[in-house]
Amino acid sequence: MAVWYALVDKVLSHFDAETAHGFALRALKSGVVPADRKPDPPILGVDIWRQRLPNPIGLAAGFDKNAEVPDALLAVGFGLVEIGSVTPRPQPGNPRPRVFRLQEDRGVINRMGFPGNGLDAALPRLRARARRGFVGVNVGANKDSEDRAADYVTCATALAAHADYLVCNVSSPNTPGLRNLQGREQLRDLLKRVQDAIAAKPVPLVVKIAPDATDDDLDDIVVVCRDLRMDGIIIGNTTLSRPATLQSARKRETGGLSGAPLTNLATEVVRKTARRVERQFPLIGCGGVGSGADAYAKIRAGATLVQLYSAMVYEGPPLVRRVKDELAALLQRDGFTSVNDAVGADLR
Repeated sequence: MAVWYALVDKVLSHFDAETAHGFALRALKSGVVPADRKPDPPILGVDIWRQRLPNPIGLAAGFDKNAEVPDALLAVGFGLVEIGSVTPRPQPGNPRPRVFRLQEDRGVINRMGFPGNGLDAALPRLRARARRGFVGVNVGANKDSEDRAADYVTCATALAAHADYLVCNVSSPNTPGLRNLQGREQLRDLLKRVQDAIAAKPVPLVVKIAPDATDDDLDDIVVVCRDLRMDGIIIGNTTLSRPATLQSARKRETGGLSGAPLTNLATEVVRKTARRVERQFPLIGCGGVGSGADAYAKIRAGATLVQLYSAMVYEGPPLVRRVKDELAALLQRDGFTSVNDAVGADLR
């Protein structure tokens, strides 16, 4: 951990996790968070969706729910940033407290429930920003919606022109019934409606699934995505499972678990999905990434891009540079000349 962030973390540890997150957003807005000015080595460059990204390390959705600081986050060194989840209407989410640090386990449990200021807050910010870097938009449904698929259509239609890729998040465990949208027919209907809605403004469209998906679930999801010629799958979201190794007193809080306890599960689901996808479209690995080795394992398991979030709670922005440097060293050690060359290496 960088010395400057160790001091910041000491201060933030006196506040609950959600208040600390608010301080982080304000710091990014004010410009006091140091930018990563070290160029990324060419070996970290990655080709995806006819784009060349400087590195494959992305920030997962959930940090910048309302598109307030995507450019400040890119400056920290991410190769891509995903904002959201954006819902059509504002909603408060679940009652607080709803985010819990599992310090001993380097994990986080949240039961946020898609809180956010809604489409009318995110859209003007995305419309006004200069198009630089690679920024994805994650969309979801309001908790009280009678037609949840229509909510995805509403957000995707409005935001497609301002996104480098769109994500249909059907995997949050904190909105009752949302994961039912991962069923074969429900998922096919939802994704086809979104595809049709953005046909005039084509943008890569991916779906974000749960790491708790069973083998049968993965069979259904991949069949739908292959049939519809989707542009990718993000694997995965938080997990409802609780590993027996958890030590924190907060381990029994309800909600989705993320961070280090999720690492192995998420990587294994990437591997299972990659075997089914057979390189028909790219995968994005998400869950428990806190080091270059974690990122490299997901790439070797079949992910072209990797996202992190929870590890930032403990190490802050300096984590991004460390992960990139460690990943570059591992790629060089094993004789790869690029990230793309290493994708799925463990499956070959």
